[in-house]
Formats: sequence, structure tokens, C-alpha cells
Amino acid sequence: MLLAAALISLVGCGGPGEEPPGQGAAREESSAPAAEPAEAQPLREEPAGEVVEVGGAPEGIVADPETGLVAVGLRDPDELAIVDGGSGEVVRTVELPASPRHLGLAGGGGPVLVPVERGDALVQVGLPGGEVLSETPVGEFPHDAAADPDGRIFVANEFGDTLSIVEGDEVVEKVKAPRQPGGVAVTESGLVGVIGVSALDLEVFDGETLESLGRVGAGQGPTHLSAGPDERFYVTDTRGDAVLIYEASPEPRPVGRVALPGQPYGIAVDPGRGHLWVTLTAENELVRFALGGDTLRELARYPTVSEPNTVAVDTSSGRVFVAGKANGLLQLLEPR
Repeated sequence: MLLAAALISLVGCGGPGEEPPGQGAAREESSAPAAEPAEAQPLREEPAGEVVEVGGAPEGIVADPETGLVAVGLRDPDELAIVDGGSGEVVRTVELPASPRHLGLAGGGGPVLVPVERGDALVQVGLPGGEVLSETPVGEFPHDAAADPDGRIFVANEFGDTLSIVEGDEVVEKVKAPRQPGGVAVTESGLVGVIGVSALDLEVFDGETLESLGRVGAGQGPTHLSAGPDERFYVTDTRGDAVLIYEASPEPRPVGRVALPGQPYGIAVDPGRGHLWVTLTAENELVRFALGGDTLRELARYPTVSEPNTVAVDTSSGRVFVAGKANGLLQLLEPR
């Protein structure tokens, strides 16, 4: 269903401070409670596309464009499901030492980056075989992980207020992050964006030097972010019902805000097609936007499975995948 273009408005910004290198900007840090997705809502429509059973309490999800496989983090029991992205068949499951939340991908062909929260570790799982390649202690309650184009990994330790930097299977550095870092993403040039879900801030680091480029406010209750083309970060403001758009360099700067009622939460970018995907957890909907620099244009909405907390896109095929936490389901869509 085609919809009208979304209205863009500017949001406030802050600037870099005088703290030591890598320690962030001199902003008075908030200590707000973290925003959460909506509780499971009854379906009003049948989900679009195909729906398959994937396992208990799926949440984190990542699609590998090289193998065509989709990795889904399961929390009941603690496993990683590896799914054929074409058929939806679970081809193998991998036992994990603790519950995963969000997943990353080190690069095309893997490995899958699996922060296990209560294990305080990053597990790397190979594709296509599903072998556990390493288990690296990182920090307290790692919630999300992302890699730069060279394979350097950045892990957001949510209850440690730190960002661990992993090379291979070793932590080589750790820097202070905005309070309760719950989301991390890396641009094509290696700039690292971190969302402090309690600080209500976005901080951007140079991924090579680990120096902070600055910190800015990120709405009323940010949860996740995704890196797009042209040094842009896109942030779901779950409590504020919006998607926020930021320039990453030479310092982070807010450039747009798109109102999006329905507790937006999951977010993914398809840079080749110029699309942004966002889940609305209070509406059981998935929204597709066209990227436009400092703007977004809404293209379509799709009914989803219940509790659609996470979305991923296969940037090769264009297929989109939504994890439905409530009923252990995975939704597969082929947008037209």
C-alpha cells in the first residue's frame, strides 16, 4: 500500500566537549529508563509474505548476502538458528552459552557476531557451517555488536557503559560509551555510532583512533540505529515515535526527524536499493522508506507477525526478514 511522503522536521543538537580522547562529549548525561518495544499486540491482518516457525523468543536477526543464510537469536532456549533465506527452513541450530539479543555480521560470509548478555561475552559463529569460532569476554551485559569494513568489531556493553573493540578473538581496547549503550552501527568509512538508551544520546567515534567526534541528543527514548550511505545514522526513537537522521562527520549533527507513531524499534538499511526498514511494535507493521539524504519518503507498509522487534534485509536479494518474538515466528517478504 503506497503512502504519502513523511514530513521532515529538524531536531536539536549538541557539540563536542573537552573530555579526554575517546571519552565522549561534555554533555550532562541523562539517566532515563530505557525505552522498550510494545508488548505483543493481537494481529489485525494476516502477515505479508511467508511465515515460518523458527524457535522460542526470537529477537536478534541478521541476513548474510553472500550465503543467503539468515541467523536468528533465540532466547528460549539460548540458541542461534541458521535459516535458509530462500525457503525459510531452519538448517541448523547452534547452542549458545547465554541469551543473545541483537546480532551483527563481521562481513559477507560471516561470521555472525552474537553478544550473549548474561555471559558477558561475544560469540562468533561461522557460516555456513554454524561452528563456534570463538567466545571472547568483553564487558558487562553486551547487547549489540557491529563490524567495520576491515572486520574490527565494536561491542556495546549495556550495563558496563563501555564499548569493547575486538580484533580476531581478543579485546584490544575499551572506551567509555554513553550510559547504557544499547545499539551500535558502523558506516562504510568506519565511523562508529553508539546509542545510549539511558543517556538519550548518540555518540560517534572514529573507528581507527577511537577518538570521540562528539555527542548529541537522540530524542525521548532511542533504542537502535543503522548506518546508511553518505555518512548517515538512522535512529529509532521508540518513546518519541520517530526516526531521527544524523550526519556522522565531521561531528554528529541532527538533520531530520520523521514522525512515526507505533513505538518504532527494529531498523535496517538496504543501501544499494536506497531503502530503510522500520518495525512498529505497537501496530504489528513494517514500514519501508526511500532514503533521500536528509529526508525519508514513506513507500509502503506491511502487516507483520506479533511483536516484530527486529528486521533484517539481504542486501543481495532484497528479501526482508522480521522476527516475531511473541510466537516464535520468522516472516519472509519479497518487496515489489
